[in-house]
Amino acid sequence: MKLQELLKSLHPIVPFKGENPEITSIENDNRKVQKGSLFICIKGYTVDGHDFAGAAVEKGAAAIIAERPLFLDVPVVLVKDTTRAMAVLADTFYEQPTKKLHLIGITGTNGKTTTSHLIEKIFADAGEKTGLIGTMYTKIADRIMETKNTTPESLTLQKNFRQMVDAGVGLAVMEVSSHALDQGRVHGCDYDVAVFTNLTQDHLDYHKTMAEYQRAKSLLFAQLGNTFDNNKSKFAVLNADDPASDMFRRSTAAHVITYGIDEKADIQAKNIHMTPKGTNFDLVIEAVSYPIHMQFLGKFSVYNVLASIAAALVSGIGINEIITSIESVEGVAGRFELVNAGQDYTVIVDYAHTPDSLENVLKTIQHFATKRVFVVVGCGGDRDRTKRPLMARIACSLATDPIFTSDNPRSEDPLAILKDMEAGVEGESYQVIPDRKAAINMAVRQASVGDVILIAGKGHETYQIIGDIVHEFDDRLVVREAIEVR
Repeated sequence: MKLQELLKSLHPIVPFKGENPEITSIENDNRKVQKGSLFICIKGYTVDGHDFAGAAVEKGAAAIIAERPLFLDVPVVLVKDTTRAMAVLADTFYEQPTKKLHLIGITGTNGKTTTSHLIEKIFADAGEKTGLIGTMYTKIADRIMETKNTTPESLTLQKNFRQMVDAGVGLAVMEVSSHALDQGRVHGCDYDVAVFTNLTQDHLDYHKTMAEYQRAKSLLFAQLGNTFDNNKSKFAVLNADDPASDMFRRSTAAHVITYGIDEKADIQAKNIHMTPKGTNFDLVIEAVSYPIHMQFLGKFSVYNVLASIAAALVSGIGINEIITSIESVEGVAGRFELVNAGQDYTVIVDYAHTPDSLENVLKTIQHFATKRVFVVVGCGGDRDRTKRPLMARIACSLATDPIFTSDNPRSEDPLAILKDMEAGVEGESYQVIPDRKAAINMAVRQASVGDVILIAGKGHETYQIIGDIVHEFDDRLVVREAIEVR
């Protein structure tokens, strides 16, 4: 694509009249630049892409997008905001791939990963080629790739969507984080269905207030558009039991479908009954009841299933197909995942890293726990400090044996993080073991027949970030080894 053709999508007041080289790729990392690349200078938290523009030209960049004048031997196109420009240019360069996909976006504090995997499975079971972008990985048809962020930057997103289209994918489902919405990473994404799971405290280190956090989430629903097209209807799927849904309903022109348990909703779960083998409930849609047995535990799991059913229904999947698919799902990695190495006590690994998610998991455990409940839990460094005492308080109130330990301390002192947690539980009984492996080993050594151990916070993660070093660490492998050694 020629540079000037690509630039038409930016609609500048004064059109660019410089050279018109052929653009073979778009990059914002100078290390990936090849001959013919358009290099976009992005100002990040630690580095400024403008400082690497010269290196990009040396590697063959044909043109530069920048926010300030750069004196180089290739065309330099000045824009007010390179991040916003990148989203537009990526969408144009990759030929607006999301218009060729049925795109479902999921936002909320908890449940995004499980809900996205449930939706993906429903469509796959219905014979659809699928794509998925989220916390655990990116999936393009049968190909799995690692991912760094829950929602990648716009350039990576549009490239992935283009690969999905080229691979024959029809349905793409993705987790949409509040950071991505606030930073415009999903600009250019043509969503057909937007799903809201829930809103509880998280990421206040970034958003500062719950009101601002909620505003960021609302952008997904506002960005469904303002027009009505019977050939391509848009839907907002909202949790009727969460008060934030009212703002999201008012933020969108799309058709609104609600799901819930306690409040009246279009899609509702009634008569919920949990057993050690799963959860039974009646799915009620327009006064018609369908018995459901799912291999998940917890009220929070029912919400995830309801959200998935709603998204699939408005996307045209039949209710019987949906139910068959849901009932066949055994679980999602790192989400209430049982670790069984022949022990006579229960071990669960869960990604619970917010006060609400930790409370939900521990309350679910209380439904079947008959003896002691151990919880090994920490809080991430360089993240919302205000939730640390809350997490500790929940651990002490809902478990008999709380053990506070390190999560991903990053640049913070692990002991300082633990002190923040302890501030919320003065006078309570708990153990502090900064080394996560030692903390898990301690829980295993102390557990006896019929006890439950919950290892919370990291779930599917296979690493631990200490300082600026990423160490191999998988809670599931560590606890399995501890059980076998015992």
